[in-house]
Amino acid sequence: MNRLQAHLTGLVCAAGLSAGAVAQDGPIPVEIRGEPGNFMLYRGGEPYHVRGAGAETLGDLESLAANGANSVRTWRPGDGSVLDIAHELDLTVALCIEIARERHGFDYDDEEAVARQFEEAREIVLRYRDHPALLAWIIGNEMNLEYENPRVYDAINDISRMIHELDPYHPTTTTTAGMWGDLAREIRQRAPDLDFLSVQVYGAVYDLPLMLAEVDPEMPLMITEWGTIGHWEVPLTEWGAPIELSSSAKADVYSRAYEEMLAPMRGQLIGNYAFLWGQKQERTPTWYGVFTADGRSTQAVDVLHRIWTGQWPDNRAPLLGEMRLEGKQADESIRLAAGQESTAAVSAEDLDGDRLIFDWRVMEESTATQTGGDPEDIPPELDGLIADPALPEINLRAPASPGAYRLFVYVGDGQGRVAHANIPFYVDAN
Repeated sequence: MNRLQAHLTGLVCAAGLSAGAVAQDGPIPVEIRGEPGNFMLYRGGEPYHVRGAGAETLGDLESLAANGANSVRTWRPGDGSVLDIAHELDLTVALCIEIARERHGFDYDDEEAVARQFEEAREIVLRYRDHPALLAWIIGNEMNLEYENPRVYDAINDISRMIHELDPYHPTTTTTAGMWGDLAREIRQRAPDLDFLSVQVYGAVYDLPLMLAEVDPEMPLMITEWGTIGHWEVPLTEWGAPIELSSSAKADVYSRAYEEMLAPMRGQLIGNYAFLWGQKQERTPTWYGVFTADGRSTQAVDVLHRIWTGQWPDNRAPLLGEMRLEGKQADESIRLAAGQESTAAVSAEDLDGDRLIFDWRVMEESTATQTGGDPEDIPPELDGLIADPALPEINLRAPASPGAYRLFVYVGDGQGRVAHANIPFYVDAN
C-alpha cells in the first residue's frame, strides 16, 4: 500500500464512508494500487484506466468526450476553465504545473528563482486541489530535454512533497522525452516523492519495452504523449526538409502503436494520452494535430474513436493513396526550376461514398529550429501558382524565387472530415 492509498484508507475508515461517497462533496480521491507489472489507477475507489489525449484548446474538449475519451492532459493550468469544462463533460484532467526550462535560460542553481517558482506552484495547487475533475498533477513537461543541471529534479521533488502535504488525494508525476537508464536512475534518486513516471514517445514507441527495462519496476508508468512519427525521426530531403507522413499513414501509425505496444502493456502502463487533440504549427500545420486548422477531423480521429469505444464512427475521413509531384514521391528530393510548369496528383477514396473535395496549396518551407513543441510561426502561403486547385490532378507553376517549399493537398468529404498530404520541393534558380 503506497502513501496515498494509506492516507485515503484511513480517511474513509474514520468517516465511515466509501471513497465514492467522499467524492460527492469534494475532490475525488485518486490512487495507484497493485504491484510491478500489474499497476492500476483507482478513482473514487473504482479502477480507472486513462484513455485520453492532450489538448491545448478548450473548444476541443467536447469532441474529445464525444469520441469516447475519459481524460485530457494539459501543458499549463491556464485559468482553470479546463477543469470546469472537463467536469461537465465527465472528463478528468491531468493538470500540468508549468515550470521553467533550462533550455529557455532558467538556472536551477538560482535559489531565489527556484523558491519563487515553488511559491507559484503552491498557489496553483491551493487553487485547484479540490476540483472533482482533477486526476493528477504533472510537474513540468519534458524537463530532460536539452538539460544539463540535474537540480531540476530536486526542484520537482520539492514541489511534489508540497503537493502531497496540501493535497493527499491526487498523485504526482513529471514527464520525460523518452527514457534511458541514467535518466531513470537520476529521477528516482532526486525525485523519489513522485507517485509515477510519465514517458513521451513517438516513433520510439516500439522501444518502450527497452525503456521500461531501464526503469525501476516499483515505479508505475504512464504514456503522456504518443502519436505520429516525430519530425526529428523521419528521413530528410537533400536540403534538410523533414518528410511528413500522409494523414492515412499517420492513422496507421496510431493504430499499430496502440494495438502492438500500448494495449499489450496494460498493467505496466496505467494509462495513455494521445497527441495532439487539436491543431498546431510544428514544422508544418498538419504534422501533429488530428484536426486541421479549420477544425476538420482526420483519419487519426477515427482510429482513436475505435480505440476508445470499440467501434468506428458513423462517418469516416477520406483515405489517401499516393501523392506525386512530377511523378515523384516526397523521398525523392524533388527539384524544380524557377517558374517551371509541372504536374501533381493524389489518389483518394471515401468509404462512405461522400463526394471528395480537393484543395491544393503551396507554402514556404518552415525555417523553425525550435524544440520541445515551442511556438513556431506559420510559413506564408503562395497564391496563383495552381491553375485549378479543386482537382485531383493539378498543374503547378514553380515559384519564381529559389528556395524550399512544400505542396499540400487537402481532400475533404463535405462532412467535416479531411485527409491531407504534402511534398517538400526545392526551386533552383534558372
